[in-house]
Amino acid sequence: QVHVVESGGGLVQAGDSLLLSCTASGNFRIYNMGWFRQAPGKEREFVASISWSSISIDYGPSVEGRFAISRDNAKKTVFLQMSSLKSEDTAVYYCAADPDSDWTYDAWGQGTQVTVSS
Repeated sequence: QVHVVESGGGLVQAGDSLLLSCTASGNFRIYNMGWFRQAPGKEREFVASISWSSISIDYGPSVEGRFAISRDNAKKTVFLQMSSLKSEDTAVYYCAADPDSDWTYDAWGQGTQVTVSS
């Protein structure tokens, strides 16, 4: 069973930047990885994804141009660099792993809270 753990959340001001990290156990280098978020009272929203090879990268429309996803397979870590943060980016951010490389996320972390004050 793949174990996923996020870190790096916190309270920042609008316009600030924040880096989220996520580690996953097992054969990380073959996993596609994704970031999602959920704000209070809202449905879970896709934020970004990166393929196992880093060749395929995708972003949700609300974050494209401001967020960047990357990975370090040697460290079994995927990153989400968030810039120009807005109050509407406030949410719990979840990292997810796709161990079968079929873009179905089978393992999820507990989430890390990001709060952006305006």
